[in-house]
Amino acid sequence: MENHPPANRLFLIGSEASAAMSPGLWGPVLEQLGSSWTYEAWDVPAGQDMSGVRAAMLGADVVAANVTMPHKQWAAGTADTVTEQVRISGAANLLVRHGRRLGAHNTDITAVAELLDGRHQRHALMLGAGGAARAALVALAGLADRVTVTDKDPRASQQLLELATSLGMKAGAVTWDEARDSAAGASLIVNATPLGKSSADEPAWGSAELSPDAFVYDFVYAGHTTATIAAARAQGLPCADGWDHLRAQAEAMIPVLGLKPETGALLGRTLTVIRTEN
Repeated sequence: MENHPPANRLFLIGSEASAAMSPGLWGPVLEQLGSSWTYEAWDVPAGQDMSGVRAAMLGADVVAANVTMPHKQWAAGTADTVTEQVRISGAANLLVRHGRRLGAHNTDITAVAELLDGRHQRHALMLGAGGAARAALVALAGLADRVTVTDKDPRASQQLLELATSLGMKAGAVTWDEARDSAAGASLIVNATPLGKSSADEPAWGSAELSPDAFVYDFVYAGHTTATIAAARAQGLPCADGWDHLRAQAEAMIPVLGLKPETGALLGRTLTVIRTEN
């Protein structure tokens, strides 16, 4: 019988994985835990044949992989087993290897639910319709009176609308320009697009003044404060930025991966260092 060394490799799979912060976050944390695990970026362009990625994920040395844009829906579809959250959302951000099978999880949903803290929303505006938006929508189930969805890809908007409808939400899809026009009346603005990665980007909703009761949720993190978060703060509005989301979804991975309880505190301290350096 062939003996294999213990599995020790974690990955981040995404079209721009090497530019993401997760390897820089998890690497030091795993080292401080005294773990032999490593965390590597794996750039997988959009549109690539993913069969080779799945095959590599089944390698005996692989523990798991985080999955980011634009492959979260692929991750849900390629898994052999899925959590209820993944089944509902159709998206996963974590694949865990169990022998020759992959299990899909969605800690994005856990993170959004934590950061929104059960707040009731009279009108949620979803900017973007990919895996992050799907996670936010599922986290909002039962908490939003009305949801408006939009994406520059009308097909993606329609798919997100169908998810909202399946969750029993009163929802509608609008064009990108129409969504920006309606931003002023929303109580929750979710930026699930890449807008903000560049310091030259404007706020995701444009230049509108938001409602005094609005909460802004931005999935984007960068070395600069995104225009979306800067505008929210300038208007005195509560918000959660991409760094907050990165921390919360990483903490939600701890029990899934069987990591030590002190991992959460290490993640928090390491993330503070990263933010200071950026």
